[in-house]
Amino acid sequence: MEINKLREEYNELLQKIKRPAELNEGEYQKCARRVKELSRIIDEFGEYKEVEEKLREAEEIIKENKEPELSELAREELPELKEKFNQIEKNLEHLLSVDKKKAEHLKGAIVEIRAGAGGEEATLFARDLFQMYSRYAEGKRWKMEVMHSHQSEMGGSKEIIFGVEGESVYSEMRHEGGVHRVQRIPATESSGRIHTSTVTVAVLPETEEIQLKINPNDLRIDTFRASGAGGQHVNVTDSAIRITHIPTGITAQCQDERSQHKNRAKAIRILRARLTEHIREEKELEISKDRTLQVKTADRSQKIRTYNFPQNRVTDHRINLSLYNLEGIMKGDLDELFSALEGVNNAG
Repeated sequence: MEINKLREEYNELLQKIKRPAELNEGEYQKCARRVKELSRIIDEFGEYKEVEEKLREAEEIIKENKEPELSELAREELPELKEKFNQIEKNLEHLLSVDKKKAEHLKGAIVEIRAGAGGEEATLFARDLFQMYSRYAEGKRWKMEVMHSHQSEMGGSKEIIFGVEGESVYSEMRHEGGVHRVQRIPATESSGRIHTSTVTVAVLPETEEIQLKINPNDLRIDTFRASGAGGQHVNVTDSAIRITHIPTGITAQCQDERSQHKNRAKAIRILRARLTEHIREEKELEISKDRTLQVKTADRSQKIRTYNFPQNRVTDHRINLSLYNLEGIMKGDLDELFSALEGVNNAG
């Protein structure tokens, strides 16, 4: 139950602020604010359970009707108890909803971009998408950090994984998960023909350590020697890290840093985000197992957007929106597109 997770978070934060010497000022203030927020929810839940128990007792007394005077008193109290219970239930639902929205609003994200169909042209467009998101993040004053990258011979990106932190990051970037299709004349094309290539984007919410506990015994950590495209940037030490979560088989690796310690920290962040997404997908599969279309994760294999360079057009197929400002969009001008997506999402 959601409230149990919040209570667990509350108790862990209480233990943290009882040891202020272990926290810097910023961390202490953050913990203290969160404790205050959670205490309202936990207090409300305590009252909810108390009134629920009184309501149950009153209904049992009326049902048994062993003592007429007591039963009559219970009947008189019942309407007031029901009204109070319904009001507390609404208050609790509101507090939980606000807390959930706030968590999503402040949540960071890990974005994974991978070249799909189209060979070298797909890697070049993957690089272009990364630059597009970088420019948008810069305008929003978000903090971006490349966590893992694999370049192609022509300077494209076979794969690039980066973390983004800042206000509303996940609530805005979550719409970007899926297949992005590009139609243009590739730099590798000598005859001037328009090619179609694809790039996949996955957007994972980045959770705090307190929200997802990983048993260290469930991890296998391997080190290996990092290497770059075309033999460049080759490390002479085994600083690259690959971490495998044994129960699920989910892996994450990082080789961008020369320090093994830094690579390990980044790989753990990627793994944490992938595990969180894995848990979410399993829950959604369980919820939708009786539906005809069970797998929501198929969203990633569906074409969500087309970038048509000859027509200067970007079309988002989910909302049937076409914008004739492809040049501006590739420079990070995503506000109109993101606003339209958010509007449809909120309306739904």
